[in-house]
Amino acid sequence: MSSSIVERHRVTGLILAGGSATRMGCVDKGLQSFRGEPLVEAVRRRLMPQVGSLLISANRNQDRYARSGTRVIADIVDGRAGPLAGMQAGLAACETEFMVVVPCDAPFVPHDLVSRLASAFENDATLEASLAVTAEHTHPVFCLLRTRLRDELTAYLDDGGRAVGRWIGRHRSRAVWFDDEAAFRNLNTFEELLDAERSRSGGSRRSGLVAAGAPVKQASHAAGLPLDEARRLL
Repeated sequence: MSSSIVERHRVTGLILAGGSATRMGCVDKGLQSFRGEPLVEAVRRRLMPQVGSLLISANRNQDRYARSGTRVIADIVDGRAGPLAGMQAGLAACETEFMVVVPCDAPFVPHDLVSRLASAFENDATLEASLAVTAEHTHPVFCLLRTRLRDELTAYLDDGGRAVGRWIGRHRSRAVWFDDEAAFRNLNTFEELLDAERSRSGGSRRSGLVAAGAPVKQASHAAGLPLDEARRLL
């Protein structure tokens, strides 16, 4: 990331582990075993080399999450505000200019996630967010944000907003292309967790960037796409 304005030391990573995991019977998903370690640890090991510091958003078992030496934070707002509640807490605790967000149930998160998302900010001081997109889906929970959005997110939550993609779409944002949908695979059930555990491959390291005006499957331009345009291509 040395050639990017978004250098590693300017980015805090946030792992979202505060959800209720209803499709797993409301267990603490990030602490479920995955290949001999807690699921959150598989994500932490992939993200840590890409950022200057790391936070974990968790509302239960915070002492267990803290055993990795990572700072653990809880939601600020009451009620079921979803991933945005963890993102709000992360932005409030973040001491760097940028924050990258990933969920705790995505153990195949790309090794180059941050550098790819950061490339969208090149030569654009007004850009406020970038998020991952593949041929199958947009992935707004895999995003890079300027921390100056913290007050806007609080206002959105206070107004009842809960959709991550809709909130990001309110700001200047760009979608960044990644080849491999499997790299963003969320393990939402025990069956998916066991299936991923048995598989010796998850997401690959190949990725690219969405080209303005190009078909999504052939995109490769570093500037990324405005979010609305990316959604039209999917």
